[in-house]
Amino acid sequence: MRPALNSNIMHKAGFVNIVGNPNVGKSTLMNQLVGERISIATFKAQTTRHRIMGIVNTDDMQIVFSDTPGVLKPNYKMQEMMLAFSESALQDADVLLYVTDVVENPEKNMDFLEKVQQMKIPVILLINKIDELKASSTEALGNIVEKWHQLLPNAEILPISAKNKFGVDMLLKRIQELLPESPAYFEKDQLTDKPARFFVSEIIREKILLYYDKEIPYAVEVRVDSFKETPQRIDIHATIYVERESQKGIIIGHQGIALKKVGMESRKALEKFFGKKINLETFVKVDKDWRSSERELSAFGYNPE
Repeated sequence: MRPALNSNIMHKAGFVNIVGNPNVGKSTLMNQLVGERISIATFKAQTTRHRIMGIVNTDDMQIVFSDTPGVLKPNYKMQEMMLAFSESALQDADVLLYVTDVVENPEKNMDFLEKVQQMKIPVILLINKIDELKASSTEALGNIVEKWHQLLPNAEILPISAKNKFGVDMLLKRIQELLPESPAYFEKDQLTDKPARFFVSEIIREKILLYYDKEIPYAVEVRVDSFKETPQRIDIHATIYVERESQKGIIIGHQGIALKKVGMESRKALEKFFGKKINLETFVKVDKDWRSSERELSAFGYNPE
């Protein structure tokens, strides 16, 4: 649901929603477009679990970008809610960015793609990771473009490399052209719709994604129990939830070494993010039903509107 307009001064403003399958570079693109590290981006699929807004403001324009979870066929309640975030992004977009890459099968998740085909708003199809094509692969890129043109004939197609920022400025210029005239939807100094606690939990979860293998990162959720800010520092207590006792042991590690590493790396990232000294304490707790319980998921913020 859109927030109420907060100004009568007409200028350009709109919602630009980023959708696509897992691991195609949506979060990297989001961060490049916003110019801030709003979404966590790792090499692992399903990194983004929520719909995250990043807001770009100028005197005469406001672009509200939304990063969304990768589209997938859900196997449990959490993935159902992740898919709901992605589908909600089709409902309120003024411009839709559908992200793919140079290796993805264009017909993957056709159910979702068929919904994109029916959209009446401007759709920009972004073929990401073109830096992974060989310099001589102009023909290969042409074939990819043609396949996508057949699937989304009304979409504009733009090859990009989000990681290298190739094509991103051109994309931003085109978005500005497509935005409708509208007052701003958010205050002009607002960067995102998420509270500080959300970014604490995401940064801790990012470090777990980076430092643990196999099923561990996907069985983990983080809740901030306490966030107390003073002019000099922020004191944070956070709980890392896992599904099994064995996972708790892996997260903590021998003599607590693994958890200390996560805490140290999280603290460094949080100090950079908030620009303040951080005192971070982390705890690990087993909750075997958190990925399947609607009540638990709602408490973790999985509640698309």
